[in-house]
Amino acid sequence: MMIMQSYPLYPLSPSYLRASEVQLPQSDAPKAPRWDLSDLYASPDDPHIEQDFLSLEKKAAAFEERWKDRLHTLPPADFLKALEDYEVIEEGLGKLASYAQLLFAAHTTDPATGRFAQGVQERMTSLSAHLLFFSLEINRLDDDFVATLCQSPEMAPWACFIRDVRVFRPYQLSDEVERVLLEISVTGRQSWVRLFDETMAGMTARIGDEDLPLGDVFNRLTDSDRKKRHEAAGAISAALAGQEKLLVMITNNLAKEKAVMDKLRGYPRPVSSRNRANMVEDEVVDALVEAVDASFPQLSHRYYRLKAGWLGLEKLEHWDRNAPLPQSDDRMLSWDEGKEIVRQAYQAFDSEMGQLAERFLDNPWIDALAAGGKSSGAFAHPVVPSLHPYLLMNYHGRARDVMTLAHEMGHGIHQIMAGRAQGYLRSSTPLTLAETASVFGEMLTFQSLLEKETSPVRRRHLMASKVEDMLNTVVRQVAFYQFEVRLHDERRKGELPAERIGEIWHEVQTRSLGPAFHFTSDYDLYWSYIPHFIHSPFYVYAYAFGDCLVNALYGVYRERPEGFTEKYKAMLAAGGTLRHRELLRPFGLDASDPAFWHKGLNVISGLIDQLEAESL
Repeated sequence: MMIMQSYPLYPLSPSYLRASEVQLPQSDAPKAPRWDLSDLYASPDDPHIEQDFLSLEKKAAAFEERWKDRLHTLPPADFLKALEDYEVIEEGLGKLASYAQLLFAAHTTDPATGRFAQGVQERMTSLSAHLLFFSLEINRLDDDFVATLCQSPEMAPWACFIRDVRVFRPYQLSDEVERVLLEISVTGRQSWVRLFDETMAGMTARIGDEDLPLGDVFNRLTDSDRKKRHEAAGAISAALAGQEKLLVMITNNLAKEKAVMDKLRGYPRPVSSRNRANMVEDEVVDALVEAVDASFPQLSHRYYRLKAGWLGLEKLEHWDRNAPLPQSDDRMLSWDEGKEIVRQAYQAFDSEMGQLAERFLDNPWIDALAAGGKSSGAFAHPVVPSLHPYLLMNYHGRARDVMTLAHEMGHGIHQIMAGRAQGYLRSSTPLTLAETASVFGEMLTFQSLLEKETSPVRRRHLMASKVEDMLNTVVRQVAFYQFEVRLHDERRKGELPAERIGEIWHEVQTRSLGPAFHFTSDYDLYWSYIPHFIHSPFYVYAYAFGDCLVNALYGVYRERPEGFTEKYKAMLAAGGTLRHRELLRPFGLDASDPAFWHKGLNVISGLIDQLEAESL
């Protein structure tokens, strides 16, 4: 996951895909904690929920009455007061939304929880109609007025917030249209997303005479027995085929809605709105995607050719992609062992970050038990700065799960540092930079494990596992992005049948993973379980952005460690106040330079070089 502000309630912060692809049956999973949400509210029946809603409804109505149609006349001191009032209301809404979101994530298949979450969403949407004018009027302010306003001592710290609101100025519609779009959102896109989430959480796949949760069957794709992997792949394909009509309908409807919205607002490309939200230029994202695409032969094609040889196969099938390597150490790590590995990795890097990691590990802020009925992925939700983030994952006791814990821990630490420095409205980091602390935390943990490992065989397996994770984060996510681009482009011309969507998926997967794979036709439906396509279109490139960025950043840390930690923590504490160019400048990095991406990709290529030079 990633950071969200107060709404929409659906989707939740997008799940961490590598975690959602691999799960163990509940009975086999190590004992791990569940979170305690009472720091937010005691239960859905907590009377404080109603009290908070009534208070916020009163504040929102008073806010509209006091400030509407006046922003263009306000002196800096009054404008600051309006912003402070707005932040108080938004943070209150953030607390309510966070509770409903987290409760739904932990109990996705429970009808009562779904109804509660939907009720919170509907009430919040109604309340937020009082606040809608604020951003619309900010975008109508004259440039000279804004420049003068932001130069005042009172408003200077808020210049970044005004800047980011006005990013969407060219695409803003009339007040009446914006209000209608807000009101109908709970019965439009958000309802389709909720339907997808509940459908996927309740899906099962048949193995033999037993119907198992879909996540349990996905886990069998990591079994050392190839026959079991093949059986699991067939069961997953059959389960997805059973929901094909619904999943295709959801995808088509959401893509059509996006096309309509993009046309109304005047976005030139389907990805443009995502790039605006990420505060990154279209050409920077294009440079990333082009660099990764050009590196497919040197990265994924080369690695999977090696893996096929290690497994003694002429060709890999799709159910072999996550197969364990020969002589792999399948030792299960208890929750206590896993959290200690992560604790030590953060502590060795910086004592302050180590202490923040301990707060998560020593308090009931993590829902890690692999339990039925909960979200299958992983995320970190920032909640509100006055409280603390919560982490969700499904801990199964494998090294990959330890990496997922390190990843989400990085998000949580980032959110705390940004929240306490910037407050609610200025702490939210664009997705392109929001993955920095999480991926960096993974790298710290990986390097810590590698340095402590004395067995040459286990060291090579650690490197191979890291390469696979990096390929999943960079190559696979860019391929997902390319799939989305083609799907949304074609959807503008008309509804796509399942067969055509499958063809696009097949072509993209073949190109990205390379000639080492033979893809059977039943793989053509595997696009339909990816939650990011539904939750947050075009989100996925942020993973590749973050991984390449961290690889380059970690290289700076290795080469010039003096002063790095303080600069790194300052970057995290900046939250959303600075753009990527400003944040990376102290490290001598520039994401707009095509060579920047090759620095990150060369780290992956270098690890593959080492694996090629040694026999597994």
